[in-house]
Amino acid sequence: MKRRSPLKKIIFPLILSAIGLSFLFSCLSRGVTSAEEYYSLGMAYYELGKYAEAEKWLNRARLVDKTKIASEYNLGRIAFATGRYEEASRHFDRILQVDGDNVLALKAAAYTRIKTGELTLAEALYERVLTLVPESADDGYNYALVLYALKKPEKAEEVLLKYQYRLDENSDALLLLARSQKAQDRIEAVNSYDRWLQNNDEDPRVRYEYAQILEQGEYYARALEEYRKVLDDLPRDSAMDDSVPETSAETEAEDKLTKPSVRYTIARLLLIADGESEEGITELRTAVREGFEDTAALETLLENPAVPDPRKDDIRKIIVEIADAKEAAARAETENDGDAETAPGESTPETLSGPEAPSKDTPNPEGAGENPPEA
Repeated sequence: MKRRSPLKKIIFPLILSAIGLSFLFSCLSRGVTSAEEYYSLGMAYYELGKYAEAEKWLNRARLVDKTKIASEYNLGRIAFATGRYEEASRHFDRILQVDGDNVLALKAAAYTRIKTGELTLAEALYERVLTLVPESADDGYNYALVLYALKKPEKAEEVLLKYQYRLDENSDALLLLARSQKAQDRIEAVNSYDRWLQNNDEDPRVRYEYAQILEQGEYYARALEEYRKVLDDLPRDSAMDDSVPETSAETEAEDKLTKPSVRYTIARLLLIADGESEEGITELRTAVREGFEDTAALETLLENPAVPDPRKDDIRKIIVEIADAKEAAARAETENDGDAETAPGESTPETLSGPEAPSKDTPNPEGAGENPPEA
């Protein structure tokens, strides 16, 4: 694709501006301005990014039937571009009330409903879009994204598989397919994740999901290899946020990915797949030293019949060690809080003598003995 030169980037807006202004002065000089002229002037300002001016002229143009639909649509585009999604929805809905099969308005209304969080409405709108233009792979992807967010992974997969020819071109669609398959516990997810990882920058969160589905399929050696790669890729003392904003399928990990949590996952896998070895317990102790302290997860692991009894005894000892460490830490914190109640240099009543010694109830005018403000 050819890139516009910096000079053209400057000249083009100036030309548009000049055309728009000359057009306006021409209209005013004739004393007559038609709806088409209002619309053209509004679009000239729109192209220049001057949305407030564009809205002024487009609002005039939409009062006339001939330019009503086009003006309404572009007013919706402006509202969307400026983050006024509710207002944008109203503009697109007005068009659909007049022309329910207007594909542009349907697409815009559906995408805007994603932004407003009205996913059920977005689902219905995308169904109508794809009835009218079933070949639209981009709208198919958006529809699948909405279905996935609505906890309908089987329908999301069905939609995405209609556009298989585009999956290798659209990495987001391929990843969404993998996640939709994983949500159904389908082993086909292994191949989909593998395809994504071959053609994209390695993301620890995606690789973690890949390892999870490998483990679920009992490909333990491959899963262990992938978990170790995740461990190597994670920065020390940091967590990969697993939140899923809006309908993004950004990650599937149920917990924040930290080195201790991934280390525990490796330990758990080793204890299940090769419980006779002590390697799993060694990894688990390392995870605890690095900060892992989820005793609930360890209690669940004790219920797994694949873990041998000797290893369960080791796990019980580790649970006790974690509890003891937490208790010691709480005790130390309490002692530190008690020390902080007496400011450095303050004398206690027992060390004072004579009638001037204050009682415990005597307020200290200088604030001695109060906790210092936190930095």
